[in-house]
Amino acid sequence: QVELVESGGGLVQAGGSLRLSCAASGFIFSNYAMGWFRQARGKERELVGGVTWRGVSTPYADSVKGRFTISRDNVKNTVYLQMNSLKPEDTAVYYCARSRTQYMGVIRPIDFGSWGQGTQVSVST
Repeated sequence: QVELVESGGGLVQAGGSLRLSCAASGFIFSNYAMGWFRQARGKERELVGGVTWRGVSTPYADSVKGRFTISRDNVKNTVYLQMNSLKPEDTAVYYCARSRTQYMGVIRPIDFGSWGQGTQVSVST
């Protein structure tokens, strides 16, 4: 059974940093692409970025380019989202996600099929 557990969210001032973690279990982590989504109140869920099973980062959402970095540790079965220079508009629930199939080299939002429960990130002015 696929299990994705996010942690690291919280309240931070604008300009600050947070690192989110997602601990995965129930599948062969190294075979799957992973990603981070976010959903702000009243808005649709959007793909922040992803990392292929080979460890190659896929294009980030324009709104986070240059500020957010996704990485993975296949020994710890964990994917990370490092968020720097946070802005109030980054406030959202952040979700970790796993691709539907193994060995995916191209990642689109529709390619993800499993999500964690989410962790709240709030950025104050």
